[in-house]
Amino acid sequence: MTFTHGYADNNGLRMYYEVHGREVPGQPPLLLIPGGGSTIDTNFAELIPLLAEQRQVIAVEEEGHGRTQPTSRPLTAENSAGDILAVLDQLDVKTVDVLGFSAGGHTAVALALGNPAVVRSLIIASTFVSRDAVPDEFWASMARATVDDMPDTYKDADRLLNPEPGHLERLFELDRQRILDFPGWSDKELGTITASTLVVSGDREIVTPDYAARMAGLIPGARLLIVPGGHGDYLGEEAASGGDLRMMHATVPFLLRVLGE
Repeated sequence: MTFTHGYADNNGLRMYYEVHGREVPGQPPLLLIPGGGSTIDTNFAELIPLLAEQRQVIAVEEEGHGRTQPTSRPLTAENSAGDILAVLDQLDVKTVDVLGFSAGGHTAVALALGNPAVVRSLIIASTFVSRDAVPDEFWASMARATVDDMPDTYKDADRLLNPEPGHLERLFELDRQRILDFPGWSDKELGTITASTLVVSGDREIVTPDYAARMAGLIPGARLLIVPGGHGDYLGEEAASGGDLRMMHATVPFLLRVLGE
């Protein structure tokens, strides 16, 4: 399987990307956007080989995550969408299908809203699009959270790639502030998404299946997939799956089918 990697510059932010697999005639690449605190490996290492058998896959790491170093700007969905456009421009890719997980789902939505000609299909997995998706206690706990609350999987991965003092703390604060400042999108804004959309959520998420159904109902023509799982175990996410990949293997055929429609 072919593999390349590199960096794309967007006004001083150098976004790391990987390309897995070969181009498939008639099919755009599938862009993967990891969740908060994650790297490509912790989020998608198990998923990419399955997807790249049938699709070319581009995976990125957002600011401060993995091999993409932080800058002085805030981490927002819109800023990351701009970074991704720089990656696609460098790779001369005009159109993509997108899978965004958790906070990466926010970036996926921002990309689809701001650049409808770029995003053909959209999978938003284990995420939310409005602040009322989660209870008040979620926001209170996020406000008082510290780096000690990060899963060890994420801390170990960042320390391995970025052992310099303070990097992990900067990563944590970027993610924490990103969520605390998340404005969400209005029903009207979500109604302008033109990409063919699939909303995926586990039945044991912080957001309820009812919320996921409501979210899908706001996006024109969106499909809904509720899986019996938690926050990303169905994608093979390392912290959530704990190495149990049965749910991922059960879910991938659904994702590929929807992308192929």
